[in-house]
Amino acid sequence: MNEIDKSMNGIQNGQRHGLIHRWWFWLLLAILIGAGAYYYLKPAAGSAQQGNAQQGSGGGRRSGGGGGSGRGATPVVVTTAARTGDIDVYLNGLGAVTPLATVTVKTHLTGQLMKVLFTEGQTVKQGQLIAIVDPRPYQVLLEQAEGTMAHDQALLKNARVDLVRYQTLFKQDSIQEQQLATQDALVRQYEGQIKVDQAAIDTQKLNLVYCNITAPVSGRVGLRLVDAGNIVQPSDATGIVVITQLQPITVVFAIPEDNIPGVMQKLQAGVKMPVDTFDRSQNQKLASGTLLTLDNVVNASTGTVNLKAEFSNDNFALFPSQFVNSRLLVETKHGVTIIPSAGVQRGSQGTYVYIVNADQTVSLRLVKVGTTEGDNTSIDDGLKPGEMVVIDGADKLRDGLKVEVAAKDAGKPAAADDATSTHGTHSHSKRGAADGAASTPAAPGQAAAPATAAATAAAPSDAAPAADGKNWQGRHHRRDGDSSAIADGKPASKASQ
Repeated sequence: MNEIDKSMNGIQNGQRHGLIHRWWFWLLLAILIGAGAYYYLKPAAGSAQQGNAQQGSGGGRRSGGGGGSGRGATPVVVTTAARTGDIDVYLNGLGAVTPLATVTVKTHLTGQLMKVLFTEGQTVKQGQLIAIVDPRPYQVLLEQAEGTMAHDQALLKNARVDLVRYQTLFKQDSIQEQQLATQDALVRQYEGQIKVDQAAIDTQKLNLVYCNITAPVSGRVGLRLVDAGNIVQPSDATGIVVITQLQPITVVFAIPEDNIPGVMQKLQAGVKMPVDTFDRSQNQKLASGTLLTLDNVVNASTGTVNLKAEFSNDNFALFPSQFVNSRLLVETKHGVTIIPSAGVQRGSQGTYVYIVNADQTVSLRLVKVGTTEGDNTSIDDGLKPGEMVVIDGADKLRDGLKVEVAAKDAGKPAAADDATSTHGTHSHSKRGAADGAASTPAAPGQAAAPATAAATAAAPSDAAPAADGKNWQGRHHRRDGDSSAIADGKPASKASQ
C-alpha cells in the first residue's frame, strides 16, 4: 500500500510540475509579444510627437505674429466694417396664381359640331373663331320666319285699307260704329303679329351667329374636350374647351392681419406698391408687378388677409394655380446700420454680436435687431458703423478671447499665396512646412539646401500631412525607420520605402 501511495503521489507531483511549466511558457510568450509591440510602435509614437511639436512651434510663430502668446489665437472671419445704408422692408406671403378670367366655352345651340378651328395650347384673341356648329337647320327656320312675316304683312296691309274705307262710310253714316271699331282692332292685331314675326326672324339670325363659336376672352386654349362630328348642346357640363387669360394675370397671397393698417394707408394714398414673386424654393424670381387691392375680411382661422397683385406676365412665367412666394415692398429705411445676417447671434441673454477690438480681442455686444433683407440685417441699437463684426467662428468665442482676424474675402488670395485654412484648428501651410525643412540642419557631409529648394522638395511629401499629418508621419517611419528624409528636406526614394 505504501508503494502504491508513493506512486500516486509521484503521478500527482508530475502533473503539477507540467501545469507550472505550461503556465511559465505562456507568460514568457506574452512578455515577448508585448516587448516586440513596444519596440515596433515606439518610433511611430516618437515621430508623431515630433510632428506635433513642429506644428505647435509653427502655430506659435503664427499666433505670435498676430499679437498672441504661446497659445494659438482662435481663427475667425469678420466683415470689413458695419456700414450705413438703405434696407427694404418686405412682407412675405404664400400665394397662388389666379387668372383674371377662366372661361369654359359652350355652345348656345344644339347641333352637330362641324369644325374645330383651334389647336390645343394655342393663344387666341377675343372674338377669334374657334368652332362651327351646323347652321343649316337654323337657316331653314330663318326662312320660315321670314315667310310667316310676309304673310302677316299682307294681311296688315289689307286690314289698313279696309279701315280707311270704313272710316269714310262711318262719316257718311253708312255703317255702324261697332264695325269701324272691329276693323281698327284687326289692324292693331296684325301689327302685333308683325312684331312677333320680326322677333322670330331675329332669333334665327342670332342662332346663325351662335353657330360660329368665338373666343369670349383672349388667353390660352386648354385641351380639346369635344371633337368635330359630335352633337353638342348647351347642357353639356364640360363644354368644348377652356380658355384662361394669362396676360395680365394676378397672384393672391396672404399677410398677417397686423400689417393691414400700413398696407391700407399706402393704398388709400395711391402708392403703387411693388410685388415680386418667387418659385417654391424662393431661388428664382418669376415676375414683378404691383398690388391691386386686399380682401374685405380677415380669415379668422389663420389671422391673415388676402392681397391681390397684378403682373403683366410677358414671358408666361406665371401659370394658373401655380404655388408661389410673394414679397410686398412696404417701405425703404434709409441711413441704418447694416451687417451680414451671419454676424447676429442669439442666446439666453438676447441678441448679440461679437466685436473685434483693436488689440485683437473680441467683446460680446448686445444689440437690437431691426429689419432683415436677404443676407443683410439692420441694427437699430448697440452697434456703430465702422465696427468689425465676427460673422464666422462665433461659436468658439467668448468675451475677451484673443482672435486671429481674417478678411471676409481673403480666402482665395490666402489659398494661392499661403494655402492656410482659417477654419477650425487646421492651420498647416505649405510655407510653414517649407520653413521647417529649411531650418533643419543638413545631414553630415551634405550642403544645406536653399530655402526655395527645400520648399520645392518638401511640397510632394507635405501633400499627405496637410490632410493627416500625424498618421502619415507614423506610417513613413514604420516603412523606413529613419527620419533622415525629412531632416534632409528630400522625399524618400522608392528603394528606401
